[in-house]
Amino acid sequence: MKKMNTYQFDLCVPGLRRRSDFFSFPHASDKPEVKPQAGSPMLADRSGLAGGVTSGASVVLNATRDSVYTSSQNSHAEKETVMPELHFSAQPVSVLVTGATGFIGQKLVRALLADGQLVTILSRSPEQAALMFGGRVHCVKAMHDLPVSYTVDIIINLAGARILGWRWSAKRKAILRRSRVSLTESIVAWIKLADKKPRLLLSASAIGYYGIQPQGDTRALNEESPPQNIFMSQLCQEWEAAAQAACQFGVQVRRMRFGVVLGKEGALPMMMLPVRLGIGGPLGSGKQWQSWIHVDDVLRGIAHLCLIDGLAKKEAGATPAQDEALNFTAPECVTQLQFSQTAARILHRPCILPTPALPMRLALGEQADLLLEGQRVAPKRLQEQGFTFLYPDLHSALANLL
Repeated sequence: MKKMNTYQFDLCVPGLRRRSDFFSFPHASDKPEVKPQAGSPMLADRSGLAGGVTSGASVVLNATRDSVYTSSQNSHAEKETVMPELHFSAQPVSVLVTGATGFIGQKLVRALLADGQLVTILSRSPEQAALMFGGRVHCVKAMHDLPVSYTVDIIINLAGARILGWRWSAKRKAILRRSRVSLTESIVAWIKLADKKPRLLLSASAIGYYGIQPQGDTRALNEESPPQNIFMSQLCQEWEAAAQAACQFGVQVRRMRFGVVLGKEGALPMMMLPVRLGIGGPLGSGKQWQSWIHVDDVLRGIAHLCLIDGLAKKEAGATPAQDEALNFTAPECVTQLQFSQTAARILHRPCILPTPALPMRLALGEQADLLLEGQRVAPKRLQEQGFTFLYPDLHSALANLL
């Protein structure tokens, strides 16, 4: 057999030896070009008006956008900081990650690999996922592709279609449920059949679980606060219930309720675009609470949960909670106006132009609540467990990212 060089990518798990499980590039010159991903500035629409006719306005907007992006990248290079090394387990373990090609997932997988963990990825595009991580991960397209004899110690479930975007029609709501609830159910179905059960399931959720907190209400919501009978809350409730079903098979379940995750990718660049252009200001009243967390603290929080679960297993007589919800939000919660004002100060821009609520509600419908309403959520359980935040306040977080 012809010996493959370093451009061979293993796309299967042990025991799966189909011909399609492997592809290779025998010569460096044959290595495929890595194309920009959707959403990259390299793929931004440069065509202007429909039909390929470029208007003067579109040229100005494109030039402004490119200038903002270049300035942002230069600023990022100057402010880059190195996060302390993450440790997920004292000994290498097998970790299955869903949502691995997303904003948080990419960073998580690279941190796991750097810590010497064995990573398997569930992805709709396993070939692309393998390329993304240099062939250092096993990739499967569906949970039923994993043999029941395959060992998985920890599952980190981050998958879910983008919540903000298309209007929440019945069709869109079904897609959001399928990408979260149905996928989580498929994970639990595999756990049921697995010869050796995973010890820990970390499953994503969101602070939308708590619904809408009235503006002017200063109470901090914790993990015991109740949900509400609105779609964003119902979706989180169903998502968490699907994960909790793993408890019946002896798996420890941790439901991670994320606030707005801030990073150099994800939602923050779009949130900051009006501020960078000098047209930032309050959304609606600006009095709605905005609970957030730096992406580095998300990764550190996940590592923290993996470590304390492993330590609890070693302690004689230790009985960790079978199921637990944890708020992944920074200790400092701010209003939306305070968020914009803090960003504007860091970027040396004004923050005076409001965005009226009515046009947003007409455009987005029920989804507008994600922007015009909020929750003041406290990370009670993480702090009780002794977790400390690298970025406990908004100014330090945004100063690191902008």
